[in-house]
Formats: sequence, C-alpha cells, structure tokens
Amino acid sequence: MYTDGRIRIGMKEDGENIYINPSMSCRHGLIAGATGSGKTITLKVLAESFSEMGVPVFLADVKGDLAGMCMPGVDSEDMQRRIEKFRLSEAGFDYHGYPTVFWDIYGKKGTPLRTTISEMGPDLMSAVLGLNDLQTALMSIIYKIADDQGLLLIDTKDLKAILNYVSENHKVFEEDYGKIAPVSIAAIVREVVALEMRGAEQFFGDPAINIMDFFSTGPEGRGVINILDSSSLINDPTLYSMFMLYLLSELFETLPEVGDQAKPKLVFFFDEAHLLFSGASKDLLIKIEQVVKLIRSKGVGVYFATQNPSDIPDGVLNQLGNKIEHALHAYTPAEQKKVKAAAEGLRANPDFNTYETLMALGTGEAVVSFLGEDGVPGLAQKVSILPPQSQIGEISDATRDSEIKSSDIYTKYAESNDPDSAYEFLKRKGVEDEEAKAAAEKAAADEKEALKAQQAAEKEAQKAKEKAEREAEREKERESRRVKSAAKSVGNSVAGTVGREVGKSVGSSFGKFGKTLGGNMGASIGRGIIGTLFKL
Repeated sequence: MYTDGRIRIGMKEDGENIYINPSMSCRHGLIAGATGSGKTITLKVLAESFSEMGVPVFLADVKGDLAGMCMPGVDSEDMQRRIEKFRLSEAGFDYHGYPTVFWDIYGKKGTPLRTTISEMGPDLMSAVLGLNDLQTALMSIIYKIADDQGLLLIDTKDLKAILNYVSENHKVFEEDYGKIAPVSIAAIVREVVALEMRGAEQFFGDPAINIMDFFSTGPEGRGVINILDSSSLINDPTLYSMFMLYLLSELFETLPEVGDQAKPKLVFFFDEAHLLFSGASKDLLIKIEQVVKLIRSKGVGVYFATQNPSDIPDGVLNQLGNKIEHALHAYTPAEQKKVKAAAEGLRANPDFNTYETLMALGTGEAVVSFLGEDGVPGLAQKVSILPPQSQIGEISDATRDSEIKSSDIYTKYAESNDPDSAYEFLKRKGVEDEEAKAAAEKAAADEKEALKAQQAAEKEAQKAKEKAEREAEREKERESRRVKSAAKSVGNSVAGTVGREVGKSVGSSFGKFGKTLGGNMGASIGRGIIGTLFKL
C-alpha cells in the first residue's frame, strides 16, 4: 500500500516495515516464486500501490485472478489476522476497488486492443516473423514502397497484398529500390500466413490503440489499472511476445526523455514472463533487451513475474533493480543450481543464508532487495507481504461485462473498421489493369482483323487486276487471231483469183489442157506467194 510517500510492500519478523522508493521504481523489477508461493498477491499489492500514487498500470492477466482489482476486498478471519499482524488499521487500510479498464486482443473479455501493420514498423515486424537479414532489408523496402505509393498497411491482408504486388512487378521497382527477389518475398508471405493462423490477424486492425489512453486516472486521482486478459494469448508465446514488445516499443517512441523522476509515468507487469521469452528468436530477445534497457529513461517501469529468475535472459535480468523472490523449490541438482544462482543475484545479508531461506519460505513470505536512493541494491531482507485491498480472485462474467461496457474506452474501440487500404486499392488496380489489358487485347484483335480484312481486300483486288490483265491479253490474242484470219482469208481469195488469171494466160499458150490446169495451179501458186508475202 502507498503510505508516507512510499510503497509499503511488507514487514520483517521484527516488525520493521519495508518500502520501495518510488523514485527507483522505474528501474524495473522481478517477482519470482514457485506456484502457490504468493506471486499474484505481491503483484496486486504493487499494482494497487502504484494506482494510489496516481501512476497508471498495465498488467497481463494470464489466469484471470487479477480481474478482482475492480472490486473491494472481502473481509474474513484470515484477513483480520493479517490486518492485525501488519497493524494496517493504523495505516488507514480499507477495502476498495480500483479504476480498471479491461482489454482483450480477441475482444471477448475486454475492449479489443489493436494496432496496424504500419505502426508495428518493419524492424519489429521482421523480428516477430523471425526473418533473416536479407528478408528484413526487403521488409524495409516493402514499407518504403507502401509509403511512396501512399498505401495504408492496416492488417495482414494489406501486407500480403503489397508483398504479392511488389513480387509480380519486381522489375519495375528494382530500378529505384534495388534487387528484389520474388523467392524472398514468397518466404515472407508464408511467415505472415503462419502468424495469421496463430490469431495475429485479430491484433491488426483499425481503430488502432492510442497508447496515451493508458495514461489516465480515475476517482480520487488513482491511476487506472489496465488489465489485459491473456488467458488465450499465452497459448502462443510468439504472439504474446509480439504484443508486449509492441506496447513497450510504442511507449519508447512516443514518450519524451525524462530521466529519473519522483515516480513513474506508467508501470508494466508481465505475468508468466517466461512465456515472453520462451521460444523467442535471438533477434526478438535482443529487441526486448534493448527496449527494457532504454524505456526507463521515458519514466516507464517494467516488472516481470515468473517462477524462477532463470526464466529471464541475463541481459534483461541484470536490469531489474527491485527484486521480490518467494519460495523456490528445488528437487534436482539442476533446480538447486538455479536457486543458488537466484540467491547469488541478491545482495547477501549476514543475518541469514539467502539460499536456505529461499528454499524454506512459506506462502506470502519473500526475500526482497530494493534499490536505495543512491541506486545501489539494498541488503536482502526476509519479509511477509501485505494483503491487497481489492478482491482476491476472479470476478463474474456479469461484473466483467458491466465494467467493460461502462468505460469510455469501450465506446472508442469496440467497433472495428476496414478502411480503404493497400488490399482494397491493389484489388481495384488489379481489376482496372485486367480491364485495360482486356481492352488492349480487344483493340489489338480488332486491329488484326482490320488488317486481315484489308490484306484480303488487297489480295482480291490484285486477283481482279490480274484476271482483268489476263482477260485483256486473251482478248488481244483473239483480236490478233481474228485479224490474221481475216487477212488470210482475203489473201487467199486475192491470191486465188490472181493465180487463176495468171494460169489462164499461161494455159492458153498450151492448148485446152494447159488452160484448165494452169488456172488451178495458178491459184495455188498465187496463194503461196501471197501467203509468203503476208506470212499468213
């Protein structure tokens, strides 16, 4: 609980209260412990304390047992004993709920929480898809082409549409953007489809979350506790990692640099944090480590809750300054080695053996080490964790539904939109291109037919011309034969007459016989002479 300007987290056996310094609370933290050791209660106490400080909180609710923060706690004999033990009545402890907003990527147990492909950015999208260096560079080119073409990338179908468009027209784009391999694009498309099959398409859409909506306060100036239902989300660690990393990246890019402050601007709690790193690619782990390292300068604190500190990569674990470690169980040499590593990660206290204490802690007890005002980790302390002021456990569906729909946030994000984006534009363009192609093909076919008809007409004209020329030649030949025939006929007649007359003259000289013979023979000779002269 928040008291005297500090976060009171627990009490030592000697009655000394243990606090977290708010100015050091954005140096991140760890809540570890075996199942049933009390991690959820600790997380609730911290979240409630930040809310009372006026600091908004965002937490992932994996089991659904954090939803009760919207309702007042319920009194019981056990709670009365704990209140008396910690002398909480003197500190003003009372049961009350906290201003709460429920979120759910799938829109079933909270207001839908979405972002767009464009806002995700090429680097983070590539890390989530597990792309290699060449494919990552190609993804940056795809985003650049989309920007240059004025195409909105809202959801996964937009991303697939522009990937296929660039692939089909890669030669057109290569002059301005460099070599584009369709094979690499096909590999990216397959990864996008695989991400869709894991439910990511529900996360990408419009309206996209405005990250500043997390920075709100409720009645009495308490920070709003944003609870993301992650009961379905954790079934896919990659999707869980993608979402959480996106939120942190968006905060880092949006918020101004502020350095150390009296209190954080926002605090994140990642429950079941091992899922955030389980199976994550090397590039994704590097990205998470970078964001966690840098985001504290923006006034954002990040707290990881998990079963064992070894669940957190060393690069991230080293940045967690405030540590709360509940009982750690070890039954094998490998598990004992992990507990020893956890104990060595805390600043040793000469009053007790940290390793043995971690193994012997009861429910609700923890070994803690918090950063002092000088930024140096404090000595490990064994404490009992305070009880929460809100309801412990789940809430009814009716209560959840009422809380969801009474929020202004629900009105803003409940209905999804499908704006005119890359998919729709490229689909229209494809239809227009097909219509233009069909029109061009029809025009070419018509032109071909016209040319064919023209060639046929010219061929027919040529045939007619040649036929006319042949007819004229034949007519000329016939005319020539008629002329020759007529000339021959005339020549024969004339020659015969002349011959006969000559024959008569000759024949008269030989008597009667010669007269007759001479006439016929003269006619023949005359024709021969005339024919030779006229070549008939």
